[in-house]
Amino acid sequence: MRRGSSKVHPTDVDAAYNAAQCVVETHRRVSKFLRAGQTLAEVDAFVARTLDDLRCKSCFHGYKIPRLPPFPSHACLSVNECIVHGTAGSLTRPLREGDLLKVDIGVSHKGWIGDAAWTYSFGEPTPEVKALMECGKKCIRLGVPTLRPDTPFLKWAQTIQGYVEEDCGLCMVRGLGGHGYGRTLHAPPFIANIVPHHIGEWPDAHRRPDPGTLIAVEPMIAIGTGETSQRRGKWPINTADGSMSVHYEHDVLITDGEPRVLTEGLDEVNDIIG
Repeated sequence: MRRGSSKVHPTDVDAAYNAAQCVVETHRRVSKFLRAGQTLAEVDAFVARTLDDLRCKSCFHGYKIPRLPPFPSHACLSVNECIVHGTAGSLTRPLREGDLLKVDIGVSHKGWIGDAAWTYSFGEPTPEVKALMECGKKCIRLGVPTLRPDTPFLKWAQTIQGYVEEDCGLCMVRGLGGHGYGRTLHAPPFIANIVPHHIGEWPDAHRRPDPGTLIAVEPMIAIGTGETSQRRGKWPINTADGSMSVHYEHDVLITDGEPRVLTEGLDEVNDIIG
């Protein structure tokens, strides 16, 4: 996995913001485009056209990590029990009412990365799925204010895991989390969503972020289990028990005071596809 710096100079903050807003605008257009009966391949092609129109390029397409083929799609499109890293070919049937689609979009725009995910329900969600979606959206709202220079990253995990598992009775997905970013898609630190059980499990847990740090925070939540499954040599990561999952992600700039959400406006995008 390529690693880079997550620090942004004050003169480049506007450029980082613009990249993040390209992601938000893509989500706005995707929300209006989505309809039951479409395939993931059609959705991915629409994302590609949108990024071209916005003069961006996908930073997911062709992305490489060890033991996996280059990522084949322009967006991560993950349906139902698929939590993250779903490809345009990971589900071949058309999308239908009752499906829960996670759309994760990463762009490169004028040398800066934007990376954010949101979850869309096809048709009115069941009460159980609606509670899952509302829990995901609220937990990220609760967690963002903890991202301050005087507060260790551990507070983020304590806040969102406590809300998800104690207040909502749902499961925070294990083994996945957020990351620094900047001119590259992934950079230190790693932002876990789970409180570590032993020393050394999460080296960045007690680190306090420096002002100017860019981080993408992304809770992933499931109804039935926090455990995952993944086929060898395949990208998608699924819930181990096949239960429904959601994924929400914001880009955040650490400042001297309150954190700044660079993907502001994303939580206003319509997430019920009718």
